[in-house]
Amino acid sequence: MKEGIHAETYRLVVFKDISCDYAFMTKSTIQTKDTIVWEDGKEYPLIKLEISNESHPFYTGKMKLIDTAGRVDKFKTRLAKKAEVKK
Repeated sequence: MKEGIHAETYRLVVFKDISCDYAFMTKSTIQTKDTIVWEDGKEYPLIKLEISNESHPFYTGKMKLIDTAGRVDKFKTRLAKKAEVKK
């Protein structure tokens, strides 16, 4: 095996869906600066998710528009600028 290409730590990490406040714990090597106190009272690294199985329309059966960081508005302004240039 090559040295220095493998993750250093494989540990418990909490993933939290910020759109519906759902969290779950699993093992991962991902690095983060955020932490959270889990149900057992211990502090674990936190990864924030925009969408998970609890909020995804395929799994929930509900169509819900999740506009993160104004993506729809950015698209509309770009489209309007291109339309002005063509005129």
